[in-house]
Amino acid sequence: MKHTFRHIGIILVLALLLTPALACAPTTPTPTPSAFKGPVTIASKIDTEGELLAEIIKAMLIGNRFQTVDKSGLGPTQIVRAALLSGEIDIYPEYTGNGAFFFSSANVDPAVWRDAKKAWETVSKLDKDANKVVWLESAPANNTWAIAVPKALAEKEKLKSLDDFAAYVNRGGYVKLAGSEEFVTSPVALPAFQKAYGFTLKQDQLVTLSGGNTATTEKAAAEGTSGVNAAMAYGTDGSLAALNLVILTDPKGAQPVYEPAPIVRGAVFDKYPELTTILNPVFRTLTMEVLQDLNSRIAIQGQAAERVANVYLWATTGLLK
Repeated sequence: MKHTFRHIGIILVLALLLTPALACAPTTPTPTPSAFKGPVTIASKIDTEGELLAEIIKAMLIGNRFQTVDKSGLGPTQIVRAALLSGEIDIYPEYTGNGAFFFSSANVDPAVWRDAKKAWETVSKLDKDANKVVWLESAPANNTWAIAVPKALAEKEKLKSLDDFAAYVNRGGYVKLAGSEEFVTSPVALPAFQKAYGFTLKQDQLVTLSGGNTATTEKAAAEGTSGVNAAMAYGTDGSLAALNLVILTDPKGAQPVYEPAPIVRGAVFDKYPELTTILNPVFRTLTMEVLQDLNSRIAIQGQAAERVANVYLWATTGLLK
């Protein structure tokens, strides 16, 4: 028993001696949930660039101590926008030109949507007034709707512009175009091309896909899948050159300017106005050439969108340290 008490005494003495030292020892604080902002729910449409931009937004927010919820690839425009307006998501990349579709009943001069600066200013005001949605700065890249055809077809039939394409269609040239449901039905997409250039594609000349991934439509046109020889495309697509496809020019300006920008629910922006200083600088760097390159890494090289976004932000721009 004496030994037992002695051991207890030694332990108590050691504890008393060590307590001040332990109290003074430096410690690494463990972040608590309150140390982070959010969570912020990020979404995108179902296409290569949408996923890339969502990953860029996510990486910038995480780098600035935000918790995020990833819902990229949520659906086509109507689905993603409805989710934002209902509060299901908080932020996603949208295109200025879609303002012509969102606010088709507004008394807006159609020419506005063909001017990059005026389009952003107009959609920003209309969306804020009507829906309390905030548009952050748009990227200087026009990712407009386009029609692409194989280079061999373009050279054989002398197709350079949509005027040439319309003449080819109207003289009975073989066409089967692959596009998303949105491209085929939206008044500002294929119907706008048909109206401006005076041609009509019949149902059997269309392959309509539920998703909006141009990597799929362009690959179909390049490989002639199911007879497809024309494709819905975007101006910043990275796979066009690699697939030997050419964009038909739009000399009549049938298409609005489509510059991508993060759009945010007003309640979320009011809580986190610093989203402006976090995201505007990176979107300023996303030129047409930059987006074509980044999109190509995903669509052609097969890299994951998350990796492409992070390498760009950390190694190329230095916006994340």
